[in-house]
Amino acid sequence: MTKYLMLMLVGLSTTATAQVVQPGDWDVTSKVVDLTVPGVPGFLLRMMKGKSKAERKHLSSGQGIETLLMPDPKARCRIDSQRVADGRYAQSLSCPQKKGDWIHISRTGTYDATGYTGRATVAGMTPKGALNVVLDQRATHIGR
Repeated sequence: MTKYLMLMLVGLSTTATAQVVQPGDWDVTSKVVDLTVPGVPGFLLRMMKGKSKAERKHLSSGQGIETLLMPDPKARCRIDSQRVADGRYAQSLSCPQKKGDWIHISRTGTYDATGYTGRATVAGMTPKGALNVVLDQRATHIGR
């Protein structure tokens, strides 16, 4: 999996007024549950399965869960739709690839004042075929 694709997968996240969370540093972790990436050797795919990658975010006082759910700007993803309400979130994103069609990401999960947990499904076409990646995601407060 390319470095660009990993950046996009880790930085998946949303917007809307939601519950205020603790200010300070947060880890947003994405763990690979399943993946199909055409053209990548099977042994590399097996090595990636179960691996986690964390992104550190800093929240200021008064910021909400939506700040944790925002996509990493470097991934240049656009939010196609989202709903953040009543302890649940759903989001659809489209992210460009260097070559080929856009990748589509669907995210759902739950949130509260302590963070969020959810699942992201990444689907798209690469020059070598269909791409599919499933990630478990979690945001946890790690301090001020």
